[in-house]
Amino acid sequence: MERQRPVPPDAGLSAQRVVERAIRLADREGVGGLSMRRLAGELGAGAMSLYHYVANKDELLDAMIDVVFQEIELPPDGTDWQSAIRRRATSARQVLARHPWAIGLMESRTSPGPANLRHREAVTACLRRAGFSVVMATHANWLLDSYVYGFALQEAGLPFDTAHELAEMTEGVYLPRLPPEQFPHLNESAAALVAAGYDPTEEFAFGLDLILAALEPLRDSA
Repeated sequence: MERQRPVPPDAGLSAQRVVERAIRLADREGVGGLSMRRLAGELGAGAMSLYHYVANKDELLDAMIDVVFQEIELPPDGTDWQSAIRRRATSARQVLARHPWAIGLMESRTSPGPANLRHREAVTACLRRAGFSVVMATHANWLLDSYVYGFALQEAGLPFDTAHELAEMTEGVYLPRLPPEQFPHLNESAAALVAAGYDPTEEFAFGLDLILAALEPLRDSA
């Protein structure tokens, strides 16, 4: 007769619920505010009960990062490589904007989960199908991820979210501190960008297009 598994304490919990609540906590307060005791309090459970679902905090972080990778759109089949990688990169930026705590952890996991591995396989397959050699596909992958993560990190630290907020800050805060005789070029740039309705969110597409264009001639290279 098969032995029944013991019912864990706080039976209303599940591994999925633990990970989802951990992500919400990290979204709200950053990964520095995440601890097993704090998470247990958020769940209304005993701290020791969480270890029935995750062995330790590292395993919890692995699971959280796997969910982040799962949210990122895979490069689609049936389209040219640049369009596919552009969609994947744009999706990654949007996901990391929702989970800025994850930016510094995306490449740090030594026990990647299934979504993490599936994502990396899809990106590598897209680049290999496009004609990049194994080494050149690796170069391209590093370059693209460095750009996406770096942009997401910079964007997460900006003191404004929209072009309108940037214009208000420039006119009310920056320009008064930029006397033309002392900072002629900064003054000129700030005034011109406000007048043009400059939107910093468009910088991502600009930089990504430059990278994709630079990679294009490297296909089919040994």
